[in-house]
Amino acid sequence: MFKGICAAFVASLMMVGASHAAEQGTAAEAEAMVKKAVAYIKANGPEKAYEEFTNGKSFKDRDLYIFAYDFTGKNLAHGANPKLVGKDLIGLKDPDGKLILPPLIEVAKSKGKGWSDTFKFRNPMTEKMEDKVIYFERVGDTFVGCGIYKK
Repeated sequence: MFKGICAAFVASLMMVGASHAAEQGTAAEAEAMVKKAVAYIKANGPEKAYEEFTNGKSFKDRDLYIFAYDFTGKNLAHGANPKLVGKDLIGLKDPDGKLILPPLIEVAKSKGKGWSDTFKFRNPMTEKMEDKVIYFERVGDTFVGCGIYKK
């Protein structure tokens, strides 16, 4: 009987873990959203795309959202915080003092796309600082990205 209770408890924990994981975006979903965003820019132009990324609903899913920057660090679109649009954020650091944008800009210029190193950033779903990585792709002299929060 004890084994049955333990098995039921473990199964319930696994279901809770699975449902919690479903609440978060995955790496594959982040990459797919960035590719969709790049296609949207190419089809509709940057102005319409940045408006949609920032104020629309088609590029937001749970904790996933699209953002865009130029190579000087100016924010062009931000799906989680519209107040950042137009701001120069080249010096943006995480709580540990790690610069966020310069490494992304370097990779976007040299390789065209990639994943960032881990840094800490506010999760819009939990309002907590959490470990995050970003997938991003270059579009002209800009890049668009989408991050995932690591648990």
